Amino acid sequence: MDRPVLVPLNQSASGSRGPRVDDSALIREAQQGNTAAFEELVRQYDRAVLRLAVHLTGSQEDGQDIYQEAFLRAYINLARFRFECSFYTWIYRIVTNLCLDYLRKKHSRGRDLSTTASPEGEQEDMLHRVPDHRPSASPEHSFAGRELRQCIVRALSQLSPRERIVFELKHYHGMRLRTVAGMLNTTEGTIKNTLFRATHKLRLRLAEVR
Repeated sequence: MDRPVLVPLNQSASGSRGPRVDDSALIREAQQGNTAAFEELVRQYDRAVLRLAVHLTGSQEDGQDIYQEAFLRAYINLARFRFECSFYTWIYRIVTNLCLDYLRKKHSRGRDLSTTASPEGEQEDMLHRVPDHRPSASPEHSFAGRELRQCIVRALSQLSPRERIVFELKHYHGMRLRTVAGMLNTTEGTIKNTLFRATHKLRLRLAEVR
């Protein structure tokens, strides 16, 4: 079947979205060679996949690359999809594992996880994108807020890539542990243990700066 063209959301010609189509029917049609059916699957999940990739990588550019790679892998392996899980879990499993590989490589290089690339290609602190706009915010409060956010980011950077992803999927994306286990192809008990270790490490790290 013809290879579909994946377009990043910010380059999409139209932001409109029609009614949701049943995933199973689309998958079966795509498995028969209907590229339009696969493109509809992409349309239904592209925002969520891109948002997750950008958040976990901390980089718009790298997140876009992983977004493209995730759907390309889904397309290549769609014939082997056996409906043992939802397409949602399957595509999230792909993007999560790609992000996990990305973080492991970045972790091994010792790159600071609190930095990301600006639109101009320069390194900048992600925390600078989260200013405190509260009316009561004084320079002292703003400084304290930045210090706390920096401590949190530094604490997250001390986690293993797997611990960080489990923690962020649970607490920043609100996913159930069973769902996270499905994405990482492991048991819910293993994910609970990973989350416990991550939370314990973060508490110890943050206690040091109080």
